Amino acid sequence: MSADLTRRLAELAVVTGVNLQPGQDLVVLAWDPEQAPLVRAVCDCAYRHGARFVNAVYWDAHVKHSRLTHAPTETLDFVPDWWNTVTTEAVARGSAVIHLHTPARPELLEDIPPERAIRDVMPIPRMFWDAVDQGDIVWTVVPGVWPGLAQSILGNGDVDTLWEILAPILRLDARDPEAAWRDHMARLRDRAALLQRRDFHALHFRGGGTDLTVGLLPGARWVTADSESRWGQSYVGNLPTEEVFTTPDYRRTEGVVRITRPVQLPRLGLVEGLWLRFEGGRVTDIKAERGADRVRAELAVDPGAARLGEVALVDGSSVVGQSGRVFGYGLIDENATSHIALGAGFPHTLPDLPDDPDAQLALGFNRSECHDDVMIGGPEVDVFGVEADGEEAPVIVDDRWVLA
Repeated sequence: MSADLTRRLAELAVVTGVNLQPGQDLVVLAWDPEQAPLVRAVCDCAYRHGARFVNAVYWDAHVKHSRLTHAPTETLDFVPDWWNTVTTEAVARGSAVIHLHTPARPELLEDIPPERAIRDVMPIPRMFWDAVDQGDIVWTVVPGVWPGLAQSILGNGDVDTLWEILAPILRLDARDPEAAWRDHMARLRDRAALLQRRDFHALHFRGGGTDLTVGLLPGARWVTADSESRWGQSYVGNLPTEEVFTTPDYRRTEGVVRITRPVQLPRLGLVEGLWLRFEGGRVTDIKAERGADRVRAELAVDPGAARLGEVALVDGSSVVGQSGRVFGYGLIDENATSHIALGAGFPHTLPDLPDDPDAQLALGFNRSECHDDVMIGGPEVDVFGVEADGEEAPVIVDDRWVLA
């Protein structure tokens, strides 16, 4: 079973994720050398679909831990030129990138002070994210299935059981997974188009300890995870995906919110039982059962880290939510329920966004080195669209999408 599902995930990443074109180069980034079986399946699939050259790049979280433990603090933000060259060459060649993501062995980070961990951006430096934002790279993120991911999610290394859980979430159990994803993305695009037509002034999340109003940014589009490169190649930025999202006005977030699932901060580790207060668009109070110091370290990175750059809607029809599991893994958990993201907004949601950073901020578009999804939805939390006159229209009630 594992071998067949590995092949199916590789096919999904190549065909649906990056929509690889004949003659196109591909970079496959793995987060651990033990992901080699999946890396090899992706590379084989890519060559079968006409790739010119496939470059497999492996990262090692144990080496990262050694750096964070022993290296001088002032060196931790160093990114070697040869690593950035992976990005510059991908941009120059119009390459695709498949990121076989996995939590960065959170247990390895437990003994690292947050103020050190936050400085090390590897293996995804800012240059890569800038290229993605500008449409210079076609890319997708999929779960990097291997024993370490099974250990993080299940508490053991049982990859076969992990595949059983992930198969329906990734629609790999469908007779034709690519067709199933085309149909699913069409439904999400319909939701985004509906929200676009309604043109709400704000969203109001209410229930289960949450009373949060998120002001929406005039002119910002509601979108899905499918996107298009600057040369017109379509792709889906992450699989799975169940969300429709937009960039809010960072200045108009008010209220309190209970985070309904654990948060995996990529550079810092796990946060549980998180609660936030927003005033004037900024986080002004933080409480957590575990990891509050990690959140504070993340929000201190720059002025935009404590403001919102995304609001996303997901209802109970999500196959991730229906699994009944809390994965402690942002790539999957963010697709279980509605969420917000602290940090950078998405430039592609605002077609007329000026290039000047100060002009972007003046519009209400948030800028930051960070982008951290936190889940705020669920059966207890209803979502209302707020009109300019203050009237509210139900969008998600009792975990069901009701906006029509």
